[in-house]
Amino acid sequence: QVQLVESGGGLVQPGGSLRLTCAASGSIFSFNRMGWYRQAPGKQRELVARIFSGGTTDYADSVKGRFTISRDNAKNTVYLQMNSLKPEDTDVYYCNLNQYPRDYWGQGTQVTVSS
Repeated sequence: QVQLVESGGGLVQPGGSLRLTCAASGSIFSFNRMGWYRQAPGKQRELVARIFSGGTTDYADSVKGRFTISRDNAKNTVYLQMNSLKPEDTDVYYCNLNQYPRDYWGQGTQVTVSS
């Protein structure tokens, strides 16, 4: 079984920063993709950023230049550094692990950007 545990969400003022962390445990393969998605009430879950085990990254246009995804393969952990946060970044953020044959999801962590 695979378990994803997220941390690092919270309340921050516009322009501020937060760092999300997701630690994966269980049967983790050496080749996989980890990432972050976000979802607002009544809306579809959308990609924020993802990173392959080799280091290739992919970002949503709305966060390019502000967010940075990274990972520590030895710790099976993925990070999301979020800078220059905007009110529209307010959402529940979910960690994702994609490895054959399925996706795994964390429980979600709330990020609120407000003055």
